[in-house]
Amino acid sequence: MQIWKRLLLSLVILLPALALADVAVWSETTERLDLAGQVDYWQEPDARASVQEVIALDDSQWQADGGESISFGYGDQVYWFRFQLSNPLAEPQSPLLEIAYPVLDHIEVYVLSDDRMVQSLMLGDEKPFSERPVLHRNFLIPLTLPPEGLQTVYLRVDTTSSMQVPLILWDQAAFFGSAQSRNLFEGIYYGIVLVMILYNLFVYRAVGERSFLFYVGYIAAMPLFLASLHGVSFQYLWPDATWWNDRAIIVFLNLAVFFGGAFTLRFLTVRREIHPILNRVVVALMAMAGALAAAGVFVPYAQMVLPTIVVAGLGCSAMLVIGVVRWLKNDPAARYYAIAWFFMLFGGIVLALSKFTLLPRNFLTENATQVGSAIGVILLSVALADRLNQEKRRAFEAQQKLLAEERKARIAQAKSLHVQQEANTMLEKRVQQRTHDLESLNIKLMELSATDSLTGLKNRGHFDRVFKSTVVKAFRFGQPLSLLILDIDHFKKFNDTYGHLVGDDCLQMVAGCIGEFVTRPQDFAARYGGEEFVVLLPDTPNEGAMRVAEKIRRKIEETGFRVSEEILHLTVSIGICTVTPSRADATKEIFTRADEALYEAKGAGRNRVVSSASSANASSSSVLSPP
Repeated sequence: MQIWKRLLLSLVILLPALALADVAVWSETTERLDLAGQVDYWQEPDARASVQEVIALDDSQWQADGGESISFGYGDQVYWFRFQLSNPLAEPQSPLLEIAYPVLDHIEVYVLSDDRMVQSLMLGDEKPFSERPVLHRNFLIPLTLPPEGLQTVYLRVDTTSSMQVPLILWDQAAFFGSAQSRNLFEGIYYGIVLVMILYNLFVYRAVGERSFLFYVGYIAAMPLFLASLHGVSFQYLWPDATWWNDRAIIVFLNLAVFFGGAFTLRFLTVRREIHPILNRVVVALMAMAGALAAAGVFVPYAQMVLPTIVVAGLGCSAMLVIGVVRWLKNDPAARYYAIAWFFMLFGGIVLALSKFTLLPRNFLTENATQVGSAIGVILLSVALADRLNQEKRRAFEAQQKLLAEERKARIAQAKSLHVQQEANTMLEKRVQQRTHDLESLNIKLMELSATDSLTGLKNRGHFDRVFKSTVVKAFRFGQPLSLLILDIDHFKKFNDTYGHLVGDDCLQMVAGCIGEFVTRPQDFAARYGGEEFVVLLPDTPNEGAMRVAEKIRRKIEETGFRVSEEILHLTVSIGICTVTPSRADATKEIFTRADEALYEAKGAGRNRVVSSASSANASSSSVLSPP
């Protein structure tokens, strides 16, 4: 008994530890190790906690992150993170720990080995860039893992930006190889932007059109915003200006909205007399963006980030709407403009959703804005070039008007050609009308060929085609499919007694009762042959099929059928098969099961519903008889 008590006590003690993250194991073949699944976190209370207090915390106070990335969105909370690194090798290892989000304000790093502090660092974008242990736009921490040893790493993160802490453990050679690819991607993007800036500046100097100047302001502000967000500007442009680095994101994003609005008003001719509402909206957004850009120099980042995101989102949306409106107004340049802003807005939305933790933080979400803005910059440059071509075209047309007097002799010929063109147009319209009439007639013929002329339901041939396609769809999407087979009880005897004309009226009555309960667009009813009918109910479980079948059975039973002076009541037997097809060509098996259920209903006394429901691992049969 004492042994069992000890085991139970040990289990109770270990339960909190079981909920914690696993140990990250570094092997000799490891090149990259994402640590999100091995990280525990603890939210620091209002009072500042020392590292000794955090180390002494009970395991039950830590929570495992368990996600694909560590992200808590915007807020004023401070978080501690903890993870363990194991080196099972006989030699020490020297990996790099990357914190791949360069706008975190304060990061404290503490490394423990055998309960002894072996390393501590203070990082963050509010410290000069030169103080980093590795000069890289992301935070890199060189670690030394002792042979066959275990290290525990504690991180304290305090930031006014989005609380995103992507932790990656790298082999040094693998990291610098990956960094080359990332630098190539960044270089391509900033190279495209620089070329577009120079190109449009030269065009502005040549033609003096202010649209190009506003556009240069926009495509200069947008990459500076992205460079600030990704830490590139802090590394290469202002490595010691920590005060400015914290505010550059706000300032440049608002300037991008301001210059983008000015470019939109000028380029798309959104004047107050043409589009008064849109003009006022854009001017108001420009005023807010300009005010936020000015305030961003003085007001702390934490108070500016949410208003800036809202104004940027509204600004991009408004400019996209303007592009669509002008496109609908047949402005040729608006089509490029609308598509460009769609890409830029899409990239901005993806980035914003990742900062608010609505999308995971990964390579796609972090670079969506860069890709979208690069495409947008190129398309807007094409739009500006198209505008120049239009101006040249207008000048050419003006010159053509000067030659109008020389062309008077050709007016008569042009008129006759116009008459001929009108005749051709009328002929084409007649041909199109005849073609349309033939198509309508073909549709009607196809409908007639698929319809049973007596009952008005679809016929067997059409059912076979629909049945095959419905089974394929149910197999593809893993949806349940129900098939009902209905047979009029003693119909042969009824036909022999009252004649085939009365029998035809009986079939029409049954078809009408079926049609009352087969009402969904995807549901399908058909006359299969003689007195047999079929009903297909896609995406319908067995219980729903049983309810529909019972309603049909009761309706037919309760519907009186007048023959001369006599009121007759008919009954039907219904067999049901409900399956989630395991094959795309399972039509024969499904029909056979429904047919067997129908025979079971007839054998059990008729006027009843029998269901044969099956799944991938089991099958069952249920009978619903009249009360």
